Amino acid sequence: MAGFGWKLHGDGKSLAPGEVVKPGERLTWGRTAGLGAQHVVSMIGACFVAPILMGLDPNLAVMASGVATIFFLLATRGRIPSYLGSSLSFVGVAAVIKTQGGGIATLTGALLIVGVVLFLCGAAVRALGARIIHAVLPPVVTGAVVMLIGFNLAPVTAGTYWPQDQWTALLTMLFTGFALVALRGFWSRIAIFLGLAFGYGVSWVFDRIFGRIHSTTGSGAATDHWRLDLSGVGRADWIGLPDFHAPSFSLSAILVALPVVVALIAENAGHVKAVGEMTGDPLDDRLGGAIMADGAATVLSTAVGGPATTTYAENIGVMAATRIYSTAAYWCAAGFAILFGLCPKFGAVVAAIPGGVLGGITVVLYGMIGLLGAQIWIRARVDLSNPLHLVPVAAGLIIGIGDVSLSFTDNFRLSGIALGTLTVLIGYHALRLFAPAHMTQDSPLLDAGTSSYDSTPPDPH
Repeated sequence: MAGFGWKLHGDGKSLAPGEVVKPGERLTWGRTAGLGAQHVVSMIGACFVAPILMGLDPNLAVMASGVATIFFLLATRGRIPSYLGSSLSFVGVAAVIKTQGGGIATLTGALLIVGVVLFLCGAAVRALGARIIHAVLPPVVTGAVVMLIGFNLAPVTAGTYWPQDQWTALLTMLFTGFALVALRGFWSRIAIFLGLAFGYGVSWVFDRIFGRIHSTTGSGAATDHWRLDLSGVGRADWIGLPDFHAPSFSLSAILVALPVVVALIAENAGHVKAVGEMTGDPLDDRLGGAIMADGAATVLSTAVGGPATTTYAENIGVMAATRIYSTAAYWCAAGFAILFGLCPKFGAVVAAIPGGVLGGITVVLYGMIGLLGAQIWIRARVDLSNPLHLVPVAAGLIIGIGDVSLSFTDNFRLSGIALGTLTVLIGYHALRLFAPAHMTQDSPLLDAGTSSYDSTPPDPH
C-alpha cells in the first residue's frame, strides 16, 4: 500500500548540511519513534485544551487524534506529512450551543455535519481545481471569518476563566507570552504546553501558601475551593476506554457550526502549501484530497463523541526545525497518542487544569486565533481601503465579535459567528456584482499562503 515501505535515509542516524528526510524516507526506527514522541509533546497542549474548553473528554480527543492521523496518512497515500489534532476553531461554537441548551451530543452532532460538508468541499476542489477556493473564499473573506471566530471567544475568557483566579491567570499569560517569544527551537513550539505546566505549578504553590480561594467556578457559582483539585486523578484508572457517546442533531446547532468550514479550508490550504514548499514537492494538486481526508477524519472522530480535527501548525514547526518530513514519524506519533488515550489517569490530570490557568492561556490563544485572520490579509496583500473589502468585513466583524443576533422565529435565530460569517461571505459576493472593475482585483489565496505554518503560534484548530 502507498505510504509504507520507507527508504532509510543515508545511515539513518544523521543529516548532512542542507539535507532533508523526505516523506517516503525515515531514520532508524529508534530515532523515528523519538521524533514521533516529540510530535506528540508538540501537539499535546492544544489537543487537550480544545476538548477541555468544549466540555469533551480529553482522553477521547487524543485517541481520536491518533486514529484521525492514521486515516489521513492512508487517505493521502503518505504524501502529505501531517498530524490531525483537536480543532480550536469550534470553541466558540461550543459556547453558543451550550447557551442554547445543547449538550455535548448536540455539539458533536453539529461537528459531524461540518465534517461531511468539509468532505464535500474537498471533493469539489478535487474535481474543479484548487482555484475554486479563491473564487468562493478570497483572502478578504477567509481572513475575516478566521478573525471573528477568534475574537468572538473573548467573553469566554473574560467571563468564565479569568475571574476564577485572576492572579494565576495573569502570571500564566505572562509566562506563556515569554515562552512564545523568548524560547528557541523546539521549546518555542510547545509554549502552550509549557504555559499549562507553569500555571499548574503556580496554582499548587498558591494553594499551599494562601489556602483556598473564594471565586466563581466553572459552574458560575462563587465558592471556597482549591485552585488545583487532584481528587479525580486518584480515582481514575491507569488503563481504560475513554467516554464514547453518540452524536445528536439540531438544526440550530448545525447552523452555528457550519461557518467554521471556511476556517478549516483555509487551514488545510495553508498546510498543504507550507508542506509543499518545505519538501520541494508542490502539492496543490493534492489539496482536494487533503480536505476530503480531514473532513472524513472529523466524521470518524465526532461519530464516537470526539472533537473535530484539523492539521496542526505545531507539528509543521517541528518538521521545519528538524528538516525531517518522514510520515513514519507521524505513524509513531499516532500510536503514542492512542496509548495516551487509553490512560484515564493521564486525562484526569489534564481535566484538573485550574480555571485561572485556562484564563491566562486563552487570553493569548484566542487572540492569536483572531490575528491569524489578519495574517491572511497581510500575506495576500488585502487592501482594506477598498470599500468592497471594507464594508462586508467591518459589518461582519462587529456582528461576530459583539455576538449580534437576528431572530427569525421564536425558536430560530442567527448570531455571532454564524451571522458574522454570512454577512462577510454574502455581503462580499453581492457587493462585488455592483462594484467597478478596479475594486474586484484580488490576490490569490493559494499563492499568498493562509496561515502561520512558518511561525511559532498555533493555527486556529
